[in-house]
Amino acid sequence: MRILLVEDDVQLAEALAEALSDQRYVPDVVNDGEAGWAQAKVISYDLILLDVMLPKLDGISLCRRLRSNGYSTPILLITARDTSTDKVNGLDAGADDYVVKPVDLPELLARVRALLRRGSTSSPPVLEWGGLKLDPSSYEVTYLDQPLRLTPKEYSLLELFMRNGKRVLSRSVIIEHVWSFEAPPSQDTVKAHIKSLRNKLKVAGTPDNLIETIHSIGYRLRPLS
Repeated sequence: MRILLVEDDVQLAEALAEALSDQRYVPDVVNDGEAGWAQAKVISYDLILLDVMLPKLDGISLCRRLRSNGYSTPILLITARDTSTDKVNGLDAGADDYVVKPVDLPELLARVRALLRRGSTSSPPVLEWGGLKLDPSSYEVTYLDQPLRLTPKEYSLLELFMRNGKRVLSRSVIIEHVWSFEAPPSQDTVKAHIKSLRNKLKVAGTPDNLIETIHSIGYRLRPLS
């Protein structure tokens, strides 16, 4: 899942981005409110992490602008001011929740998970494709109840394929959903990660070429017979 992090404290932004990446999210980081607004207009995010005190456009104003323009993406505010007035202002502006600095990472990640669950209640709790199962809430992948050990990128690729069923995904679509816009990979890198994922699925006993290549178009999960 893709998360927009709007935070002008570079050290904190790097720490939060690393923590989010470790949890299999794809974080995009910008450092001011206007850049956050520009990003939100061109990329569909699953959640926005938004600092209140930002240059150019503060977090409360950005939150209000997003909501007034019809954006329903969950918004989690990060505020340095632990007063009821600031919390009320943020919630009134359309934020769904907030955390107070200094940020407690386990608490923040728990709130992120809660908001993502709330925003995707129509999604199945466990994704299945034949004997392959992926649980987004625990990041566990099994084939015929045997666990698979995947890297974060391999997990994200498999989740993307399983959420899209028989739909063919181009490399550009895969890159958009699995990699940060700040560090887009080469097509060879995408191919290498898919090859590694295929090998692990094959070792686990899945049918050959479970992820099939559609020539000159992209990749998809092989339809179940």
